[in-house]
Amino acid sequence: MTEYVWDGLPVTVAGLGVSGISAARVLRDLGAEVTVVDGGDGEGLRARAAELERLGVRVRLGDGGSLPEGTRLIVTSPGWPPNSPLFLAAAEAGVEIWGDVELAWHLRRPLPSTGEPAPWLAVTGTNGKTTTVQMLASILTAAGKRTAAVGNVGVSVLDAVLAEEPYDVLAVELSSYQLHWAPSLRPHSAVVLNLAPDHLDWHGSMEAYAADKGRIYRGNQVACVYNLADPATEALVREADVEEGCRAIGFGLGSPGLSQFGVVDDLLVDRAFVPDRQKNAAEIGSVGDVNPPAPHNVANALAAAALARAYGVDTKAVRDGLRAFRPDAHRIAEVAVVDGVTYIDDSKATNTHAAAASLAAYEPIVWIAGGLAKGATFEELVQGAVPRLRAVVLMGADRGLIREALARHAPDVPVIEAATGQTGAVAMTEVVREAAKLARSGDTVLLAPACASMDMFTNYGERGDLFAAAVQDLRK
Repeated sequence: MTEYVWDGLPVTVAGLGVSGISAARVLRDLGAEVTVVDGGDGEGLRARAAELERLGVRVRLGDGGSLPEGTRLIVTSPGWPPNSPLFLAAAEAGVEIWGDVELAWHLRRPLPSTGEPAPWLAVTGTNGKTTTVQMLASILTAAGKRTAAVGNVGVSVLDAVLAEEPYDVLAVELSSYQLHWAPSLRPHSAVVLNLAPDHLDWHGSMEAYAADKGRIYRGNQVACVYNLADPATEALVREADVEEGCRAIGFGLGSPGLSQFGVVDDLLVDRAFVPDRQKNAAEIGSVGDVNPPAPHNVANALAAAALARAYGVDTKAVRDGLRAFRPDAHRIAEVAVVDGVTYIDDSKATNTHAAAASLAAYEPIVWIAGGLAKGATFEELVQGAVPRLRAVVLMGADRGLIREALARHAPDVPVIEAATGQTGAVAMTEVVREAAKLARSGDTVLLAPACASMDMFTNYGERGDLFAAAVQDLRK
């Protein structure tokens, strides 16, 4: 991997989003000659472009496909796919492509206390990344470390490595996009939480998607943490090229075996980072310390605990950090109980794997599902959910795919299609009212769409907010 002298270096930044703007500012501060390219050209983009131009950054809107003359390096925003015309032109010209994570890795600074950069504890997976990395940051904070949840969540990874007051250790969430463009990354320890089909339009195949996720294990020093319930994650560990002495550490909801984290009689247990692990284990908390204590969230807590223990955190800090953690909105959040029916907002369940985890946590369920399928299929999801379903309310552009799976595998479950041709608050109000009609006291109405939201809502956050507002309207 080339090491660059930044002063005067011609660098092209792909994308005028949050990460692109951050990269452009950092590179300009380093003295690079920066050009930002973006295929869009709207009022918002022009305003961002004007801000950067005042800093001496060139911005080219409406043309994200051609390589600016003289470019020596491209720094890309995560969402740009590998087959973008700009990148094909770069490959032909022999120009390297880095993501913002790769740039941050090269710009790390040594800590005064150790003379080495702050270690990265890295988290990826199809689902649960943000929750796990935030749990990890909470545990590290409870251990007295200056830390932050960074990367694909919270603080920009570039801002974190260049912070005036350095961090002791970073909890880093990484998407498959970011990992694809981070060839030099070598975390202290890392976890792949799970693997399920997602973003296949970007990666081209499940194999390519899994390979990019697996990059997070490359060069790990202490622990490669994997999910005992997902053999594909262990397979990635087996294939990883790691530092000598790095250990494979499993986590799961059963009693832990050797070098594993698990659950025994509602206690969270470490049988990996203890003296004489053949005979001993350490209590690191209880299921009740996890908020909320849904099974998949307990698994997230065990993964976070494994990374923290790999870093050397004591058991008390693990317990205290889990107790202090509060999840973000729209992640299996209880909205209200109305007429004995519990309403749960898991709008963040934008794919089938996340929706399956939500559906496994409740019973009986009136399920609200649908939106943009992103190429997903729903056979396995529906088959697993059938015993828990009271009824289903479908919405969104690809509702038909879910309806067909329900017809094949759950023909006796009532299915209502709501909000046809509608969007926003009007649509969600109708969806919630239909769900309320189907629900009985003791049921859960679960918004776990298994789909993206942009066909009907601005994003999953708006979808969840409108769901909560419509539920509150039921009280009136």
